[in-house]
Amino acid sequence: MRRIGEIASYHAHVYFDGESQAEAARLVREGIADRFAVRLGTWREKPVGPHARAMFQIAFGPDQFANLVPWLMLNHHGLSILVHPNTADQRRDHLADALWIGAPLPLDEAALPADETEPEAAGAPNTAPSRAP
Repeated sequence: MRRIGEIASYHAHVYFDGESQAEAARLVREGIADRFAVRLGTWREKPVGPHARAMFQIAFGPDQFANLVPWLMLNHHGLSILVHPNTADQRRDHLADALWIGAPLPLDEAALPADETEPEAAGAPNTAPSRAP
């Protein structure tokens, strides 16, 4: 059995394709920045790593999961969002232990390390929430 304590943080990847979905993704990003103390990642216009679509990443601590993930479930604007834990096993985190909000999308398994790595911490928040979730 694995322990919950193996989870150093979480990532949510918000995917978009085309200008209308990019606008929806901007709304999601703004909503998150207004409500949650998280680390918003770079806006990626092209696929990167195992991700087959343009996207941005949200890094957050386990203490944010219970509020952020339900908010994403209700406010994803029809976008696909991958939420995964960050443990020492990135391949398993992305492929077996993740959850999808919206339609699941393919991931490039070859881009994920086969060996264990140091789990990634959420990092310091770069948002300044002014509203309640």
